[in-house]
Amino acid sequence: MRMRSIPDAADRIARSACHVANPTAMKGKWREHLHVSGPLHVEIGSGRGRFIITMASRHPEAGFVAIERFASVLAQMVGHIPEQSLTNLAVICMDAQILGECFAPGEIDLIHLNFSDPWSKVRYEKRRLTSRSFLDLYRMVLSEKGELHFKTDNADFFEYSLESFPQAGWKMDNITRDFHAEPLSEGNIMTEYEVKFSGLGHPIHRLTARPDGKET
Repeated sequence: MRMRSIPDAADRIARSACHVANPTAMKGKWREHLHVSGPLHVEIGSGRGRFIITMASRHPEAGFVAIERFASVLAQMVGHIPEQSLTNLAVICMDAQILGECFAPGEIDLIHLNFSDPWSKVRYEKRRLTSRSFLDLYRMVLSEKGELHFKTDNADFFEYSLESFPQAGWKMDNITRDFHAEPLSEGNIMTEYEVKFSGLGHPIHRLTARPDGKET
């Protein structure tokens, strides 16, 4: 993601009531921290937050954690959070590679991957959020009924993911290469990128997945 640098990004993030400065201290305690008893959602690569802020606003019974590794992007996200804040939303500036240090085994119910960087060059495969190493990491932190929802406009990334999920021992469902044409899209909350790409006529690819052996 190419993004202009915001000099005071760290200060903007720190001033947000939703910011968690030490996410490793929250391991196993996210529902307690967010004051919820419902499912825990985690979005990896939240961008400016359109999706997860809307989700948190509509579902006060659930907990939501937004992970974004670019401080300048996260600084823009916190500016979109309502002034009264959202007590069921937490935002973290970190790399998803340390997910297992911040969430206990089985703590997450739903992982959202929305328009992740495809890292198209072969030498960057391990950085793709649907690569084997990341899928093994998600397996550890997902609950027995846990799922992953994946959306992208990048056809090559989607085809890569269709191969990587089963190779890592995951089952896939609701596979579509034109999500907005499907009944499943009813009630869909679009990200900033989704609005942009669908407006340009790009089909949106989507699937749901769960590690094989998890409860269906």
